[in-house]
Amino acid sequence: MLWTTFAHAIDLMGSELQLHGFLTQGVVITSDNNFLGQSNKKASTDFREIGVNASLRPTSDLQLSAGLLSHKAGATDNGEVRLDYGLIDWTASSNEQGRSGIRLGRLKNSFGLYNKTRDVAFTRPSILLPQSIYFERTRNLTIAGDGAELYIDRNYEAGNLFVTLALGKPQIGSEASKVALVGLTPNGSFESKLVPIFQVIYEGDGGKYRLGFTAVHFDASYNPGVRDVLQAGQLKYTPKIFSAQYNAESWSVTSEYALRPVSTRNFGPNSPDAFNDGQSYYVQGSYRLAPKWEALLRYDVTYIDRGDRDGKAFAAATHLPSFTRFSKDWTAGVRFDLTPEFMLRAEYHRVDGTGYLPVQDNPNPRTLERRWDMFMLLASFRF
Repeated sequence: MLWTTFAHAIDLMGSELQLHGFLTQGVVITSDNNFLGQSNKKASTDFREIGVNASLRPTSDLQLSAGLLSHKAGATDNGEVRLDYGLIDWTASSNEQGRSGIRLGRLKNSFGLYNKTRDVAFTRPSILLPQSIYFERTRNLTIAGDGAELYIDRNYEAGNLFVTLALGKPQIGSEASKVALVGLTPNGSFESKLVPIFQVIYEGDGGKYRLGFTAVHFDASYNPGVRDVLQAGQLKYTPKIFSAQYNAESWSVTSEYALRPVSTRNFGPNSPDAFNDGQSYYVQGSYRLAPKWEALLRYDVTYIDRGDRDGKAFAAATHLPSFTRFSKDWTAGVRFDLTPEFMLRAEYHRVDGTGYLPVQDNPNPRTLERRWDMFMLLASFRF
């Protein structure tokens, strides 16, 4: 569901300044393994999101927007306050047929259906987004980039079409980003070429139907540091995401399917050349039980390499557990809106495989358990 924000409006030199924010706190308990903190058989509170956002429209065709975010997620994100996004949005053309324009600055990436608003709990369908598409371990790489985005929105009798084409630099300087790319903490740094992101979304019958396609091309090189475990290498990642959603009055069904080819080469013996043809998808249904209650059921599947879905070839070559190469996650959840500003959620996961677990929270794959359970609680406030 889209977030209808309860923002504070301030008249600033004839322009309306909108201020809003959110505070989210989660609790995670796992039967085995660790996720979003050291949660193995203990309650972890290392999942927290705090954001403050502002927007100002000095003229009818110009909008300035910015947001600060603190995101704490176990060992993958330390909760430091940083610029989440900051942009200038210029509408070059606007009429009954639609609008078009350009955005410049730090931009949230158009990646699937949920990436642009994934940090706001009210906009997510569940506590944890489907990890087959929206990995927590690679969140810093995919959430935003510094650059430009062209957009074209068109209104037709048959529906609405939204097209964006962005070009920008990803955020790859953090330790979490480097671990996400190569699975260990190197001494050097990655340097990425400009990343193109193309997305098209069609909405029919006033948003009742939604169909989307996203394509990304990520190309980065590695500069080794002093006494580095890695050599100068190259990494390429070109995911493609197909999205579909049907929204009825009291229920909705959503599914996304991704092809995620990743190639690494020339990193040396500690990270041998590899090509993984990743594949993932989920099917999700939600039902509004009552005006304040909503239930969710989802099946979420990730294969690190669709040519080796069960991971047996990987296990034979590396002597590491085969189940680290896939994950199959059944999720059931419930949402309760205590007030329009305050939401509570509970969620249960039954997982086969550890393919989406962050390396930072689980540094030794030999200690992992193949089948594990996760229980999550969340409280979120917005203004």
